[in-house]
Amino acid sequence: VQLQAFGGGLVQAGGSLRLSCAASGRTFSSYAMGWFRQAPGKEREFAAAISWSGDSTYYADSVKGRFTISRDNAKNTVYLQMNSLKPEDTAVYYCAADSARFNWPADFGSWGQGTLVTVSS
Repeated sequence: VQLQAFGGGLVQAGGSLRLSCAASGRTFSSYAMGWFRQAPGKEREFAAAISWSGDSTYYADSVKGRFTISRDNAKNTVYLQMNSLKPEDTAVYYCAADSARFNWPADFGSWGQGTLVTVSS
């Protein structure tokens, strides 16, 4: 599977961004998808996940209520809508795919190229 995230950029605190991740190489609609992030000098951390059907989602406490993950299986794309952004949200954001089909909760095994999100105070 190949994953490519895009949509990052510079935004002021309190602003919004929408990230997208295009997937190719296998049956996208069979796999749970997720978003992770890695801030400078820190380890990569989980942000959000969505089941293969889109019926189930879960979020890290740090983004719950501000971020929304969604997917469009017809477009092989997963999204991350980020609202009320904070400087501590600054990170490289990566999308990820589950390692098995029709699996939930997800066990992520593939990551794509990241996209940088910078939130200024």
